[in-house]
Amino acid sequence: MINILVPATDPSRIETIARLARAIWTDHYVPVIGKEQTDYMLDRFQSAEAIRSQIELESVLYFLIAPDGQPAGYVAVQPRENDLFLSKFYIEKSRRGQGLGKAALRRIEQMAEELHKPAITLTVNRRNSSSIAAYSRFGFRITDRIVTDIGDGFAMDDYIMQKRTP
Repeated sequence: MINILVPATDPSRIETIARLARAIWTDHYVPVIGKEQTDYMLDRFQSAEAIRSQIELESVLYFLIAPDGQPAGYVAVQPRENDLFLSKFYIEKSRRGQGLGKAALRRIEQMAEELHKPAITLTVNRRNSSSIAAYSRFGFRITDRIVTDIGDGFAMDDYIMQKRTP
């Protein structure tokens, strides 16, 4: 299997992820949480500066999804004590349905196994029914609900989903 995940460790790849985030999030999240919160979250969590900070200070690993050398999306994972946290998992709308998500998730599962993590955990907005359905098809199950204050009067109302690793 070709590894479609390219580590985003240099400034140009981080800038590419920030650009992808703006396009993908604007298209996907504005109908779910509104433009104001989407813009706030992009600036706070997915700007190039925010991504660099997560890499340097929080041990978050970012990867471009680039099966043919052309960026089609990105993922971010964070090894934690008892799991691998799948922090970000986004594919451009025009590239969905081509098996990229499945291939990327297989590689993330391999990472979890290599790191001896018994589970992959993620959070997903409770109103994001299409993503919840996709994660369910990939074997994730809802384990809890969490509401997180992210500042400026905004909150993330999420399900926690988890998949055990082999």
